[in-house]
This record gives sequence, C-alpha cells and structure tokens, in this order.
Amino acid sequence: MTSPTVSVPTPATVVDVEVLERNIRSVHEHLAGLGVRVRPHVKTHKSLEIARRQLAAGAAGLTVATVGEAEVFAEVCSDLFIAYPLWPDDSQLASLARLSEGARVAVGTDSEEAVHHLAKGLDRRVELMIEVDSGHHRSGCSPEQVARVARAAGDHGLTVRGVFTFPGHSYAPGEGGRAAREEADALRQAAELLRAELHLDRVEVSGGSTPSTPHTRPGVITETRPGVYVFNDAQQWELGTVPSDQIALTVHARVVSVRPGSVVLDSGSKVLGADRAAYATGFGRLLDHPEARIVQLSEHHAVVAVPPTIQLHHGDRVRVVPNHVCNAVNLVDQLIPVAGGRQLPPWPVDARGRNR
Repeated sequence: MTSPTVSVPTPATVVDVEVLERNIRSVHEHLAGLGVRVRPHVKTHKSLEIARRQLAAGAAGLTVATVGEAEVFAEVCSDLFIAYPLWPDDSQLASLARLSEGARVAVGTDSEEAVHHLAKGLDRRVELMIEVDSGHHRSGCSPEQVARVARAAGDHGLTVRGVFTFPGHSYAPGEGGRAAREEADALRQAAELLRAELHLDRVEVSGGSTPSTPHTRPGVITETRPGVYVFNDAQQWELGTVPSDQIALTVHARVVSVRPGSVVLDSGSKVLGADRAAYATGFGRLLDHPEARIVQLSEHHAVVAVPPTIQLHHGDRVRVVPNHVCNAVNLVDQLIPVAGGRQLPPWPVDARGRNR
C-alpha cells in the first residue's frame, strides 16, 4: 500500500494505482469466468484515465448516471448506458441525439408514461433499457409490467435493448447474497416476458452492484455494472465485501489537535462527504488504524476516537477511508495517483459536477 508519508498537501484525495489496477483485474477476471460482461459504472470515479484502464481490462462499455456524464465519457467509449429512468428536457434530448451520431447509446425507462414522453423527441438511434425493481424499491417497474412498457415503446418506433435492475438492497450487512438471488429471479422473469413480447432470441440483461458482485449468478445476467469496486470504501470494508488491502482511494489528512482519546484531522465533510449508512460505525475509518473511528464531522475537520493503543501526535499524517467514495470523488477537482511510492501527475475528475 501507499506510504502514509507521501508528501502531498493535506487534505488530498490519493489513489494507490497498484491497488486500483489489482481491483479492476480481479473483478473483471471473476466476471469473465462466469461469462458475464462488465459495463462499469463510472459515476464512482468520473475520470477518463480510470475509464481507459477499465476498457483496456475488457469492459464491454460504460455505465453513466447522467446525460452530462455520457457527454464526457463519449471521448473514450462508443457504447454508453445511462442507467436511470430519464425524463429528458429539450436540451438533454438534443445532447442524446448528438451522442448517438458517434456512439451506441441506451437510456433507462420504467413506465409507459416515460416512454410516451421519450417518444416526443428521442432520436430513434437511442435504445431503451427497461428497469425492473428487484427489491431495492427505488425505481423500476415490476417484472410483470415489462411487456406493457415494451409494447408502448414498439408503438412509438423505439428500440428496446433489454432489461436492467439495481440491487441496491445489497448495501446492507449480510444482504449481498439475497439481493443477488432476488436480482436474478426478477431479471429472469422480465427477460422471458420481453423475449416473448418482442419475439427475440436474445435480450440484454443488466444488473449488478459492488457488494453483490461476489454472488453474481451465471446464466441470467449478461452484463453487470459495479462501480465502487475500483476504489472500494469504508462501506464495503464494513460490509465485509473487501478487506482493507483492496482500498485504493484514501484522503491523506493531518492531525491538527490532540486530546485524550481523540484527535482532530484537517479533513471534514467537504472532502470526505457526509454519508453515514445506518450500519456504519462512524463517518469514516483510518486505513492504518482499523480500530479508530471518525465520530464527529464538520465542514473542514473530523474528530477521530482512538483507543490507547494508537498514538497519534500533532502533524502526523493519516489515510482516511471515506464512507462513500463516489461522493468523496465528486468533491474534488483532481485525484493524486501514487505508484511505487512515487507521486504521479494528477488525474482530473473530468465529469465532476455533470449532474444532469
């Protein structure tokens, strides 16, 4: 792992390139062995440099969260999927039309109403993926409704590529396996109904999340869309999805105040993000001191509870593991890559702020 003494101004968001590369390679090889393509979700890193590395490792395309992200990542990839139900305005419809001139583009939808709206202005080269709710209960129709949505799309001359889901309920202790099973069941039913409705031999069946990836079942899903796996974070560490040696991104911070049982760091919510899941034991962890926890977070400072076995002093540098790495990345303009103990030229967060 990167030495915590790498000389960067604090706070700094640092990527251990060797761990990053290992994470990409291991996940892609695992899924390839199951016969499942990887379409990584680049909202995690928002970085063209990292996307290039994922594509070089065999990614079949990229998943993005917004039309704006698609515009950025079209520079390096010609197969993009915006994996949310869209209700685009005129400017977004125009952007999708421009993107489809040079790339294969798909967008999410989950209702007949949304299809009717899309049909008013969507470039017919843009394909649809129908979202199914597999247990997360955020968006997505029931599997039984897929045929109706597909029929509406066909009536408007829109092309349906397949079905997808996000098993977001895998982000809970011990739920990765169950979420993967429910994902497979929902997608299997949805895909069968879609094949029957469209008279197709094959449709795209897209799923996946980082915590459900180890439980991916072959034979149903054709592609999977993990995102956090490139870096991992304190959530994945606490869920037991990964050990600490698979954490590639940390925030280097400095101890600025010391009291009995606690220290204060110069990195707060404006660098780490403020997410704290219900199961989380703190607002973040220290990579080199697993027993410590961030127990209080303000905009520019973090209070860390430390047991007596950990001795930290004024000016010491530590590596903080953010709870939710996607939010932490979106808070900075650049990432500081380090390899072999050497600091490399920074990587821009190219799609930062592209939230629509």
